[in-house]
Amino acid sequence: MKSTSILIAGLLVMVLALSACGPMTVAAAQAQPPQRTLSVTGSGTVMMVPDIAYINIGVHTEDTTAASAVSKNNTQTQQVVDALTSAGVDKKDIQTTNFSIWPNAQYDPQTNVKTGTTYAVDNTVYVTVRNLDKLGDLLDTTVQAGANSVNSIQFDVADKSQELKQARDQAIKDAQTQAQELATTAGLTLGSIQTISFFDNVPTPVMDTFGKGGGGGAVAQAASVPISSGQMTLTVTVNVTYELK
Repeated sequence: MKSTSILIAGLLVMVLALSACGPMTVAAAQAQPPQRTLSVTGSGTVMMVPDIAYINIGVHTEDTTAASAVSKNNTQTQQVVDALTSAGVDKKDIQTTNFSIWPNAQYDPQTNVKTGTTYAVDNTVYVTVRNLDKLGDLLDTTVQAGANSVNSIQFDVADKSQELKQARDQAIKDAQTQAQELATTAGLTLGSIQTISFFDNVPTPVMDTFGKGGGGGAVAQAASVPISSGQMTLTVTVNVTYELK
């Protein structure tokens, strides 16, 4: 009986303690208001003038045997590469990106009977041009040297670090201005930044105005036209979440 009385007394003490702590815990939780935040999106844009270009320059040859087609292509391609280096293009800025050879079956247009087979060879180099003022002359030089496939001119800015920093600064300031205006209008005070995320958008203009194949006639005509690199737009978007007080 004595042990039972002690056990019952202990249980009563525990129940009283829990009942005393329960309301205090709930009251403490209710005393903490939920954090109020404000999320805004800011953007920054910087215009850039391209100072570099990438272009595919190739040589296409055909002959009755694979060996002769390859030999002609090798000679013609070497002339193009020599013309590029003579025009000031560094050898490290000339990279072979494609070499292919395939047979072309020839048929009589009247009877559709196979009359023979020729072999076609393509050799394409990817060229980085760092002096855009001479790009038009460079294209003309390569065509004269034997290039008959010139296409996919892509303009770019070699070093965008300063422009990227400027666009990011603008985006953060834009977000801060929007947040301050909204907080003031709502009668609240803007607190510290809670989160930041950003996205860089650097579109690259591409110009495909040059002919491909066909002996180079279309290419030579296009290469004589002045080339305009235009401008590029670098845009940074930031998402910022502020605390509200």
